[in-house]
Amino acid sequence: MGHPVERESGAAAGSELPPGQRLQRGWPVTHYGPVPKFRPERWEFRVFGATADGDKRTWDHDEFTALPYTTVVADLHCVTKFSMVGAEWGGIPARAVLDLAPPAPDVTHVMVWAEYGFSSNLRLSDFASDRTLFATHKDGELLTAEHGFPVRLIVPHLYAWKGPKWVRGVEYMTADRRGFWEERGYHNIGDPWKEQRYSYQEQPGEGPEL
Repeated sequence: MGHPVERESGAAAGSELPPGQRLQRGWPVTHYGPVPKFRPERWEFRVFGATADGDKRTWDHDEFTALPYTTVVADLHCVTKFSMVGAEWGGIPARAVLDLAPPAPDVTHVMVWAEYGFSSNLRLSDFASDRTLFATHKDGELLTAEHGFPVRLIVPHLYAWKGPKWVRGVEYMTADRRGFWEERGYHNIGDPWKEQRYSYQEQPGEGPEL
């Protein structure tokens, strides 16, 4: 694949884990619901909502996986308190999607949509990070179905639930609203270094306006 590997400062570089986390050897399978069956002829990735031109953009699987590829070495911090450090993730940078399907100027958040209607909301600044990646590979190998094949989102600086498995698209939003786990009591932002696990911890301005 031949692209430079970006490395983060953090546990992968030998520093401490986020508060309350423990080091995990291996990669446990954690998800809600069944593993979806991948049907390449039916699969598409779409960007919709408040796009700059008002139009929806779609890619089939071959088109999406042909987009610019990069690798990032980053830790994965699960809200269940395990951390997997130093994994090499390969895939399509979120910035590439933003460049190809720009958001309208007043977009502040995105909703990342996955199979079965699962969703996760992110601030646009978190989604637009140079390290946010639509991952197709881990450590040079294709993801397995249990770990999100064909595409999962990796947002290294947030808890892992903010990066869904089996991603199918992105909605641009001009106001924040909660995703699947955020509606069920998890923190709206999910910064592991601030231990933002649950919604009751939210400070003013960290959740959607009521």
